[in-house]
Amino acid sequence: MSDQGRSGLTSALRRIRALVRKEAWQLLRDPSSIAIGIIMPVALLVLFGYGINLDIKNVPVAIVIEDDSGAARGMASSFELSDYFSARRVKTMVEAEQMLMSDDIRAIVRIPRDFARSIQLSTAEVQLIVNGADSNTARISLGYAQGAVGVWAAKEAARNGGTVSGITIVSRLWFNEANDSTYFLVPGLIVLVMTLIGALLTALVMAREWERGTFEALFVTPVRSVEILLGKTIPYFLLGLAGLALCVVGSKLLFGVPFRGSLVILTIVSMLYLLVALGLGLVISSATKSQFVASQVTLFATFLPAMMLSGFMYDPRSMPFAVQIITYIFPARYFVTLLQTLFLAGNIWGVILPNAAVLAAMAAVLLGLSVRLTRKRIA
Repeated sequence: MSDQGRSGLTSALRRIRALVRKEAWQLLRDPSSIAIGIIMPVALLVLFGYGINLDIKNVPVAIVIEDDSGAARGMASSFELSDYFSARRVKTMVEAEQMLMSDDIRAIVRIPRDFARSIQLSTAEVQLIVNGADSNTARISLGYAQGAVGVWAAKEAARNGGTVSGITIVSRLWFNEANDSTYFLVPGLIVLVMTLIGALLTALVMAREWERGTFEALFVTPVRSVEILLGKTIPYFLLGLAGLALCVVGSKLLFGVPFRGSLVILTIVSMLYLLVALGLGLVISSATKSQFVASQVTLFATFLPAMMLSGFMYDPRSMPFAVQIITYIFPARYFVTLLQTLFLAGNIWGVILPNAAVLAAMAAVLLGLSVRLTRKRIA
């Protein structure tokens, strides 16, 4: 590198450092920033962790039939014809367990060998393995399964002119043995914290700079657009990581939520989502240049989708098909899936890699667009 290039790089780093220092002091002097970045995560953690309960509409299940009998096929049909299940047959338990691990299904119904013979001895069993990450889904799935078995038993009794008894549902919960809804809610809460800090707070701060004319003063200096954006966003990026740390520690200390994945992977995917949220905030503020408009647009474009369409509150698979397609537009859906997997299931790469790749692509597009919008403004 030439002396001129090294000199230019040194000057750029010096300007970025000065902007970061200036923005950090401004952040510390702004009580609203501290409230959103520190106090609100704790308040949301307590509020949502203790106060929310959920219901679901239907349950996707895999059915494994190990007994080639009419009774076993009839039992499977009772699940397939139920309005409460979206059932599909698979050949082996290994295949079904892989589907459960990758979150393609929420439960496995296993009809064991000698099922028909066991009915005659009143010792028949149907095994139900449920993804217990969402404890409400697990409880409702068990109730739905009992209903499906009861419907089949009633039909068999009516057909045979007698009674069918002794069928037991043997249930197991994966990922949430305590069957506690807090285990499902607290990881999803991190999405709201990252969205508030990354998108809402950044959009408001940047829009305030546009309103006050601060950027016009920077436009006449040698500071480049990339340097401006780095100086503005680095403090909020660090604040977001602080909020993440608070939520992770609080989830363990306050609620005992297990963490089965890698802390390094959690940090990386959280940084990716934070970059996406920061990019959204920058794009919205550059497009609106008004605090009021930026707050409203950010609320509807980021926070509400993170609450309603990400899987944090409701399972997207229970939504109408058109709404399910829309949910894939919002980055919060991918982050919720990553968090719930890392906290409750562990390092399942079939889930982590594709969702992290989508977040990385979104971050690159949004940050590139924000730089372009700022450069066009400077020009």
